[in-house]
Amino acid sequence: MLRQEGHRVLTCLFLESVYDAFTPWSCDFVSMQEELLSKLDYFPGWSEEVPTDRPLRIVFMGTPDFAVPTLQALLDGPHEVVSVYTQPDRPKGRGRKLQPPPVKTLALSAGLPVFQPDKMTSPEAYERFKEDDPDLAVVVAYGKILRPRILAVPRLGCINCHASLLPYYRGAAPIYWAIHNGEPETGVCTMWMNAGMDTGPELQRGSIDIGADETVGSVHDRLSALSASLLTETVDSLLKGDLLIQPQKEEEATYAPMLSKTENWINFDQSGEQVHNKIRALDPFPGARCLLPDDTQMKLFGSSYRPDVAGEPGTLVEVNDDHIVVACQSGGVALSEIQMPGRKRMSVDSYLAGQSFPEDFRLRTPELKENE
Repeated sequence: MLRQEGHRVLTCLFLESVYDAFTPWSCDFVSMQEELLSKLDYFPGWSEEVPTDRPLRIVFMGTPDFAVPTLQALLDGPHEVVSVYTQPDRPKGRGRKLQPPPVKTLALSAGLPVFQPDKMTSPEAYERFKEDDPDLAVVVAYGKILRPRILAVPRLGCINCHASLLPYYRGAAPIYWAIHNGEPETGVCTMWMNAGMDTGPELQRGSIDIGADETVGSVHDRLSALSASLLTETVDSLLKGDLLIQPQKEEEATYAPMLSKTENWINFDQSGEQVHNKIRALDPFPGARCLLPDDTQMKLFGSSYRPDVAGEPGTLVEVNDDHIVVACQSGGVALSEIQMPGRKRMSVDSYLAGQSFPEDFRLRTPELKENE
């Protein structure tokens, strides 16, 4: 029988009822909840006895491509993945056909039971989660809120792997914002989950350097692989009892919110370095956009920063066989790939084989309404 198990679950249920009652009012409920739960030994791995006579029963919770290597690493390891939770199938593509999340595809191919609740806050999701009887939940880019009573179910708690060097870039889009802001390095952290957004105590971390021209796609793939190896190391250390648990420094926390609809527009009135960072933060998806002189859209890829460029912002100042150069407020950017309206992404040399850019060609940003 787990020490304080009943107390933790009952307290979590009570706190959730308080949260539901006071949500319409402005109050710092999360801070109050964190303080109360911390006094109840909320993170069970700190004190609960780790099972050593059998493989761990692990529930995996994740959705996109980023989470797939971690699930595969768990499947290849010594422990038992008893169930997979992922987001519901979504319509995609021009035909808007329902497509399964990448994690679901892997889970089904491995013969695992898959559960896709609309909300993990529902009573049905909670009962199903308890039936899985997990020792540990592993969460990687799941995209759903886990309330305290869910976090209290696994014997050893819930471990999350987040794609940033916490406490920096908490939130939904850490890789985008790290590149957008020109960070020289990033990484992944494992943490014990609590009721806050990426606020749990850190367990382990791994870091990588970000190349000057590296894109979000490249960094995503490298961090995805690093996440898988770090998570397996964290579980191994948990079983050995040698995890070094460190609270995050709240005063240093920064946030990485979900991208708005207007975030992928390029503003050439910014510096060349800012424009370059934004283009590579949107490469390959959704792609950095600008307007052509006829008000149609063009997407920009394969950027490199050119500090010595001068010209009117948005002006095409150079056309070569393999790239074009666009002036910004200061400096400029060289682009090796573009995507014209109604066409696929292509190299500049492929485009120039059949097309040309007129003189005084200028790219611009639409006038965007506030909150558009």
